Amino acid sequence: MKRSVLFILVAIFFFTTNACKKENASVVALETAKQVEVKKKNSNLNISILLDLSDRIDPEKYPKESMELFQRDIGYIELIAKNFENHIRNKKSRKIKDKIQLFLDPEPSDKALNQKISDLKISFDKTNATKELILETSKKYTKTCTAIYEQAILDGKYVGSDTWGFFKNKIEDYCIDDDYRNIVVILTDGYIYHKDNKKREKNSTTYLTPETIKGFNLRTSRWKKKFDEKELGFLPIDQNLENLEVLVLGINPDTINPYEEDVMKEYWKKWLTAMNVKKFELKRTDLPSHIDKIIKKFLFK
Repeated sequence: MKRSVLFILVAIFFFTTNACKKENASVVALETAKQVEVKKKNSNLNISILLDLSDRIDPEKYPKESMELFQRDIGYIELIAKNFENHIRNKKSRKIKDKIQLFLDPEPSDKALNQKISDLKISFDKTNATKELILETSKKYTKTCTAIYEQAILDGKYVGSDTWGFFKNKIEDYCIDDDYRNIVVILTDGYIYHKDNKKREKNSTTYLTPETIKGFNLRTSRWKKKFDEKELGFLPIDQNLENLEVLVLGINPDTINPYEEDVMKEYWKKWLTAMNVKKFELKRTDLPSHIDKIIKKFLFK
């Protein structure tokens, strides 16, 4: 009965969202990303978006009065795509060589959905960069990602997101190319967990959950001292990602621990620094209208 009610509520939301939600992500994206001058030199962008479809997007478990977390994600995705469009439209035709793609890890079992995700692997150069095709990018991303989140919520099978495994096994091959600014945008609450990848070596792990932080007793003002003394962190990965930039959006710490966000960010900073990531930023969840400035600054300044 509860599942039926949830199905009806989600279905109603996706039917009425464009007209009724308090802050329509599409309108926000259209207004805030529209024809913004690109200040950074016209380098080639290679943008990869990695989605965390763990239970963090469950509107029943983690409700947000102003805008649900999955709605925010869709808004972020549309903003990224629209800023990508704007970047291309500000380049001379002969200099266009830019691409954008999206990943889930693990990949969905639905073959039709996988095909839609494959269709989001979009490249532009001087041969195909027409205004019409460029402006189709954000439409495709918004439509497909709305379907992805809708299906994930209705299924309710939140197995987690293997972000650690993605960095270990895929990021170098799939997300880094020569002659590009390689940028990975991760939409996540900052925790990392997947049911099939739970490794621990001494005090290093492939996962980070509120229980992990509690178990290591990192809930006092002395958390940094303990973090360093116990050599805590994510399990190291032997990668040299000096040609990669990472933007993490949606950090949403457990409010029980006043130091939770600091601990989470320290895990990420230590991990990304150890892999020689060229540039990274970790940003707390917020409304898309506020996050747009962060996206622009990261991409173009």
